Amino acid sequence: MSALTYQRIDDAVLDTLSPPGKSYWTAVALLFIGVLIGAGCWIYQILVGIGVAGQNNPVHWGTYLINFVFWVGIAHSGTLISAILHLFRAGWRNPIARAAETMTVFAVCTAGLFPFIHLGRVWMVYYMLPLPNQRFLWPNFQSPLMFDVVAISTYLTVSSLFWYTGMLPDLAIIRDRSQGVRRKIFTVLSMGWTGEFEQWRHYARGYLFFAALATPLVISVHSVVSWDFALGVVPGWHTTIFAPYFVAGAIHSGLAMVVTLMIPLRKIFRLEALITMQVLEQVAKTIVFTGLIVGFAYGTEVFIAWYSHNPVEVEAFRYRAFGDYALEYWIMVSCNTLLPLLFLFKKVRTRLPWLLIICLLVNVGMWYERFVIIIGSVAHDFLPYAWGLYRPTIIEYGIMLGSFCMFFFLFVLFVKHMPSVSMTEMKETLHSGEAHGH
Repeated sequence: MSALTYQRIDDAVLDTLSPPGKSYWTAVALLFIGVLIGAGCWIYQILVGIGVAGQNNPVHWGTYLINFVFWVGIAHSGTLISAILHLFRAGWRNPIARAAETMTVFAVCTAGLFPFIHLGRVWMVYYMLPLPNQRFLWPNFQSPLMFDVVAISTYLTVSSLFWYTGMLPDLAIIRDRSQGVRRKIFTVLSMGWTGEFEQWRHYARGYLFFAALATPLVISVHSVVSWDFALGVVPGWHTTIFAPYFVAGAIHSGLAMVVTLMIPLRKIFRLEALITMQVLEQVAKTIVFTGLIVGFAYGTEVFIAWYSHNPVEVEAFRYRAFGDYALEYWIMVSCNTLLPLLFLFKKVRTRLPWLLIICLLVNVGMWYERFVIIIGSVAHDFLPYAWGLYRPTIIEYGIMLGSFCMFFFLFVLFVKHMPSVSMTEMKETLHSGEAHGH
């Protein structure tokens, strides 16, 4: 970091906004085709009916709810890295904070689609809004679907404001170095930023306020999502550990996604001087910590079932480990708790290929965690005659592909047209190092 200067930071970030080549537009086109495939599958489901999905009796919740919980979890790392670590003044979060905040906004947008997709008749969402209507119906705020709407809208609002507020000084830098139409666009986006002392004072206070406001959302939003399950009486769901368990899992998967995005971004845009190996190593160490919490939660779930002496609860967890979805269960355990322990070895966490592979597998494991929780419980409920199996259909796979393509499509567009690394916070890091004589 000592070789950096303010000018080098500006140049390195602004170089990422240079006109893209054919390979970039090819990637954008392929991702957009994936989005169209997902949209086409959703339209087909609306026209034909929700029966084209694999949900059945008793498995009424399928991949739509799995993906919803997965994307909400991905969104939490942005708040963790940008808000909590900002409050603790952890300097290593500055190079990756902008990308993490961006990931948060796009992941929440992606997650917000799935309650509508799961609803089937999406136009009926009108009756979920707290507005007078011709049928004099009001939303049932005891419904888990309403929990999701409130949680997602609140989190999206605060995260978007936090994200945009942090970008204001950087947008002004781009404005001052642009010409023509681009300058006019960034003049509007920078909202009259001039860099005066009063503006910086209000900016610092406002950013700190949003960080303090966003921090409780890490806990509250995913706790609300966990109540979708914990408030039910389904075996394997009805437990008080779900709120901290889901929060830890969300942060675990989000940190893995940050590394998954940062390594290609670092390589493609030659940001090695800003996103250093030390920064990625710190994230890897945090993944070890969150992985241990998730592993502790897995063990606690099994212990609670055994200690309760409830035969239905005991059978639910026996079924998860040795039943029809045993493969998914052990993928979950190995990818989320065992593989991250490899980051305890410096040779593993300082090698980019190992970092990328393990973080990809953590994301796979976290998706299967949601699969095991949702499908494993409702498929093996109280009454044996009501047991059943679930397998996603091609329509569900198409919509899931579309969601991943939509997330990466938005992120790829952002990193080429907006500053993907915060120049302001990198300069703060540099200034702090100079102040301490480093």
